[in-house]
Amino acid sequence: MGYERQSDFGTPEVHADSSVTLTIDGRAVTVPTGTSVMRAAAECGGSIPKLCATDNVKAFGSCRLCLVEVDGMRGTPASCTTPAAEGMVVHTQTPRLQRLRKGVMELYISDHPLDCLTCSANNDCELQDQAAAVGLRDVRYGYAGDNHLGLAADTSNPYFDFDPSKCIACSRCVRACDEVQGTLALTIDGRGFASKVSAGQSGDDFLSSECVSCGACVQACPTATLQEKAVKEIGKPERAVITTCAYCGVGCTFRAEMRGEQLVRMVPWKDGKANHGHSCVKGRFAWGYANHQDRITSPMIREHIDQPWREVSWDEALAFTAGRLQSIKAQYGARALGGITSSRCTNEETFLVQKLVRAGFGSNNVDTCARVCHSPTGYGLKTTFGTSAGTQDFDSVDQSDVILVIGANPTDAHPVFASRMKRRLRQGAKLIVIDPRRIDLVRMPHVEAAHHLPLQPGTNVAVLTAMAHVIVGEGLADEAFIRERCDWDEYQDWARFVSEPRHSPEVLAAVTRVPAVELRAAARLFATGGNGAIYYGLGVTEHSQGSSTVMAIANLAMVTGNIGRRGVGVNPLRGQNNVQGACDMGSFPHELSGYRHISDGDARALFEADWRVALDPEPGLRIPNMLDAAMDGSFRALYVQGEDILQSDPNTKHVAAGLKAMDCVIVHDLFLNETADYAHVFLPGSTFLEKTGTFTNAERRIQMVRKVMEPANGMEDWQVTQALANAMGLDWDYANSSEIMDEIARLTPSFAGVSHQRLDQAGSLQWPINAAAPDGSPIMHVDGFVRGKGKFVVTDYVPTDEKTGPRFPLLLTTGRILSQYNVGAQTRRTGNTVWHPEDLLEMHPTDAENRGLKDGDWTRLASRTGETTLRVLVTDRVAPGVVYTTFHHPATQANVVTTEYSDWATNCPEYKVTAVQVMPSNGPTDWQEDYAAWSARSRRIVAAVEPAE
Repeated sequence: MGYERQSDFGTPEVHADSSVTLTIDGRAVTVPTGTSVMRAAAECGGSIPKLCATDNVKAFGSCRLCLVEVDGMRGTPASCTTPAAEGMVVHTQTPRLQRLRKGVMELYISDHPLDCLTCSANNDCELQDQAAAVGLRDVRYGYAGDNHLGLAADTSNPYFDFDPSKCIACSRCVRACDEVQGTLALTIDGRGFASKVSAGQSGDDFLSSECVSCGACVQACPTATLQEKAVKEIGKPERAVITTCAYCGVGCTFRAEMRGEQLVRMVPWKDGKANHGHSCVKGRFAWGYANHQDRITSPMIREHIDQPWREVSWDEALAFTAGRLQSIKAQYGARALGGITSSRCTNEETFLVQKLVRAGFGSNNVDTCARVCHSPTGYGLKTTFGTSAGTQDFDSVDQSDVILVIGANPTDAHPVFASRMKRRLRQGAKLIVIDPRRIDLVRMPHVEAAHHLPLQPGTNVAVLTAMAHVIVGEGLADEAFIRERCDWDEYQDWARFVSEPRHSPEVLAAVTRVPAVELRAAARLFATGGNGAIYYGLGVTEHSQGSSTVMAIANLAMVTGNIGRRGVGVNPLRGQNNVQGACDMGSFPHELSGYRHISDGDARALFEADWRVALDPEPGLRIPNMLDAAMDGSFRALYVQGEDILQSDPNTKHVAAGLKAMDCVIVHDLFLNETADYAHVFLPGSTFLEKTGTFTNAERRIQMVRKVMEPANGMEDWQVTQALANAMGLDWDYANSSEIMDEIARLTPSFAGVSHQRLDQAGSLQWPINAAAPDGSPIMHVDGFVRGKGKFVVTDYVPTDEKTGPRFPLLLTTGRILSQYNVGAQTRRTGNTVWHPEDLLEMHPTDAENRGLKDGDWTRLASRTGETTLRVLVTDRVAPGVVYTTFHHPATQANVVTTEYSDWATNCPEYKVTAVQVMPSNGPTDWQEDYAAWSARSRRIVAAVEPAE
């Protein structure tokens, strides 16, 4: 598409059961009751001048530019705050209105710099447009006297500037911060002539304020007061392409606005079904990694991992790789080879990698980072409900009365959805937080949890069972729902189990450390408070009882009847942009796409007929099994696309040893990551800006990713995988990623109605999309569970094998922070490092004092598997006996200390519970220094023998 601004109707859309018809400038228009006159005019093709109004915040009525005349009404009301009424006759352009609007605009312009020709917002400025719209050609007032023209700009934020000399005090930025983002970081300070936008406390700049740099204020600003630095540097965009963000599982839709081959800015797309025109700092601003100097764009190979890299052509790299793989397969058999798909890549790319492993390598040794984070979701929800995904769309939260957040930190990990949740909480919904750490949602401006249950890490199942004990024991179960929708006999068995005295909050308080009174009150609230929705994250799944916890959550939803309608449900908040899609595409060693077991002969026959190859009916190896097998010599080669297992997987030393034992490690990525230190082949990848395909977000929403620039490496990732397959003799001939989706659709029942053409037309679709649901399924299990009757599963609490003791008396748990993403490969190469330059260890003041530690001190963090060092942050966010850190920086090597304990059903690592000791330290450990030296050596690159193409 060419460049044009997104349509702005002035005031938000209204949904109502009734409508009114009015006449505007002689044109009849019918709109929902409650719609503003301004929006009604816009919907019938009119345009009323405005400055303070925009359709993502409520009407304000301060600029006095949108005045209209209404027959039978005195004065000239503001069209943004005047609701349309039946039979109303409105005039938007009269001599009287022209005079009034010109006078208002003169006052604005008299205190505004007249530098339009050199202003970076020239021809992209609403003030400029509206001055033209009202016919202003000169200003009667001089520029002498008091004005705001000499105010200094605030350039502290790495992504945008604030120039108060251009501010017209319309309050759009303040309202966007309040209503859209919910941070309330901005305010109008002072009164009258002294009014000005202020970031938090007087004297704060944007960087030091509570601003989270979501960009809502920048998008709302009608002038160049708040503007991206990139626009100033590059210039106004000339075209825009709609695409999908490649960060978290919310799946925000953006307009990638381009000038030539340069990305100027990412603007949230108002029609995006997941984000509705909002964004976070990562999606909006942190795209600079795409052209970072660290990016590798030429293939590289080396015979041994202690040699420097050698740049080569694509032909040489592919021939070298295929030769090694075929040699290993011939010598050791097909099961000596495997691959890892990426939750950052598209559905089409992921599907091809698992196809390459199964049809090309000849084994089912395929795994994914999605198993390392959310495989218990797949197992638990498929067991209880019959499908391996969440039940709701994000809009459903607008109708929730009680929101239970367990093991998730939405404001940091899923900030755009968190803004929706906060808005609902400010409207009166109640919040229950179950988390060992006091996350922001527990208490923040205008939001406070009704209950925070700060459980001991590892006791999720015990807390949920205790809640169920209260609900069943106090007669709060929804028996009508259970009898109609669930297996009654299984329910009775489960009810007897949870009713046992040993599961009471009082008995389990010794285990969970949650006060019984508080837990009982939370259980009652969830059972009786109306529509109850459960949202959970990695604090649920990354445990030895992750699958049990997911099933316990499902039990809680079923016993209270909170399934199958809007405002309720069980909702996993997926970590990376395509975790859901990676699971859907058959990235597990035991499942084909659509969650069909590899041993299912009928399912396997479909693939064998389509691919014209026999498939191994035996499940393959998961990542830890591949590493174990490498150590004993039976696994020899690994293809890793878009994943850094050395930094993200548990027990770093074991991962390194496994990789080092392999004969051929192929890393297909953007940067020389930690895993690439042990690689023999590096195949350069492409960013989401350089490819076409689809992502599937946490609400099962399939959305298009559209190429906005040519790949710097010359190929999209699916083309690289196809080239490798063909080098191995597979003869693949996909012309584009749309043909791959067509194959996915014909082999995957839940994707049967999906195609790129349909997605272009519909904008997005939520699976299942098939004959029974041709337009998709926003809400699951409406008339019945996919499996038939809902299954209650007894989930007995089994303590983790990871125990504290005299040597390791503290429990470490991990999580994410807003400004960084996963292992930081992308965000560490952007301006986001200004907020989080290193991982910190959060520790309660009592524990810190006992160890003689204070803020900023270096600490030695040790466990049974290893040790690392990092600085301490003393805070009461964590309870005594619990410490917390993030894992975004490779220098920390946080997973050196995590163990190999994992979920009993899925092998998902137990990242969230590690027994540790913390002691004062003088700096980095020997392991970190040795590793840094090794990493530096392994990343050496020498000139190509044959120039890279």
